[in-house]
Amino acid sequence: MNGLQNFIFGIYPYIALTVFLLGSLIRFDRDQYSWKSDSSQLLRKGQLRWGSNLFHIGILFLFFGHSVGMLTPHFVYEPFISAGHKQLMAMVSGGLFGLFGFAGVSILLHRRLSDARIRATSKTSDIVLLWLLWAQFALGLATIPLSAQHLDGGMMLLLAEWAQRIVTFRAGAPELLAEASWVFKAHMFLGMSIFLIFPFTRLVHVWSGFGTLAYVTRPYQVVRSRRVGMTPQMPLSQRGR
Repeated sequence: MNGLQNFIFGIYPYIALTVFLLGSLIRFDRDQYSWKSDSSQLLRKGQLRWGSNLFHIGILFLFFGHSVGMLTPHFVYEPFISAGHKQLMAMVSGGLFGLFGFAGVSILLHRRLSDARIRATSKTSDIVLLWLLWAQFALGLATIPLSAQHLDGGMMLLLAEWAQRIVTFRAGAPELLAEASWVFKAHMFLGMSIFLIFPFTRLVHVWSGFGTLAYVTRPYQVVRSRRVGMTPQMPLSQRGR
């Protein structure tokens, strides 16, 4: 088990991130026509608005919340908020938006499986991806009762230290998770696996969403109106010749 844990939490993160980045770049370079969200809105609009909005609100908040919460060193926020209070804030906000995301992906999954036309046009990867996201939200919500058993923030600090050691290429990251519950470990493993399959699914359209932020800094396009009366008119006697 030590060897397996060292691989999953010491080597697997780098495999997942490498495939995530290089795979996305290669797909954009070689297969741009498949770079799309493959929306099924034209087939059926019902449930899509609620499901899609709830899912995107939940997953975007959780993505940025996890990124900031896990990768911010403890000494940065320690003067302003204790580890216990930070964990409590993460539990409340993460639980709320986790419910949003879980409800949204449940609606999208039911819609895709229950509608014959949508299911017929769905790829296997579409359905597998929805099931993986559903399981990931469920595991994330299941960590909240476990976190409530140690409100001192100790486990949160260990998980954050693991993430920070991974991104800074420091040794000893897997050992930090020796006492973590299997629910935390399953949640982390599944999250890394979603990054691994990211380039091979419709999730690649997320890059395009972030790419649109470039329009905020793009210079204004200058459009000059055409002046009336600048073109000489042909005399009436010469028209029609």
